[in-house]
Amino acid sequence: MRHMGICPILPPEAMKNDRKSHFRLIPCNATALRQACRRLTQLYDAALEPCGLRSTQIPILAELAHWSTEPPTLAELADALAIDRSALGHNLRPLEREAFIVLREGVVDRRQRRIALTSKGKAKYREGLRLWRVAQERFEQVFGRSEATALRATLLGIAHHERLASLKA
Repeated sequence: MRHMGICPILPPEAMKNDRKSHFRLIPCNATALRQACRRLTQLYDAALEPCGLRSTQIPILAELAHWSTEPPTLAELADALAIDRSALGHNLRPLEREAFIVLREGVVDRRQRRIALTSKGKAKYREGLRLWRVAQERFEQVFGRSEATALRATLLGIAHHERLASLKA
């Protein structure tokens, strides 16, 4: 990733076209990450709007589409998405209401509910995936393809870092 001036993440070509590229560099990692997250959420939500999905829902459908054997439990899905169970439950309700997912009893342990993608959910995922790719391409055109790859690797390293997951304060 290139570092230029006070704008350490925007490549020079993006800075030339962005009159808001001058900002106060803040010391808080969480605040900077949340600001970037809000900006990207706006981009992806706008792209997904025609299909009625949100940027918080498409990763859930994508993750469920990758489970080829028995569908995941709430805990397994939460772990795969690096989200706490209560937040995941909140995000699952509209997907269940729209019949994109279904909660089933587990085969081995009937008390464990498993989350499965329905055929309607698979179709909605494919529709959303086409729109998601548009947002992905737009971001990579502005930010840079290799920079986006490096950014994803860094962010996923943070999201799935065992020691960071166990820190409380």
